[in-house]
Amino acid sequence: MAGKREIVVPKGMEAQFDRFHYAPAVKAGGLLFVSGQVGRDESKMEVVEGAEAQIALAFANLGRVLAAAGCGFADVVELISYHTDIKAQMRPFIAEKDKHFPKDFPAWTALGVAALAHPKIQIEIRCTAALP
Repeated sequence: MAGKREIVVPKGMEAQFDRFHYAPAVKAGGLLFVSGQVGRDESKMEVVEGAEAQIALAFANLGRVLAAAGCGFADVVELISYHTDIKAQMRPFIAEKDKHFPKDFPAWTALGVAALAHPKIQIEIRCTAALP
């Protein structure tokens, strides 16, 4: 028998859930598992231009998902980032990450990848958080 799980879909992400059968996050076993968040504008569903803009928006989207589940960045215990140009993106990524994690840093893994789900997407962030 499967354990209790609850899908979390923040306001504005319903189209992604309906169209792609994509759960932005799932609560299970006292944890929140957040799917990869990218630099996509919720109103137009378009990927923003430039790695730094994508990084900032991906963190904003991550924050929206965390908040919809009753969590915040302080609850994040693991962070995984995917980069299409890890060498060029690392410095701006760390600068943005440090705004959201000034202390109590999560375990973090950064991966360089050949491509992500859409040709314009340059970075993606997923995480696991402890539910309060």
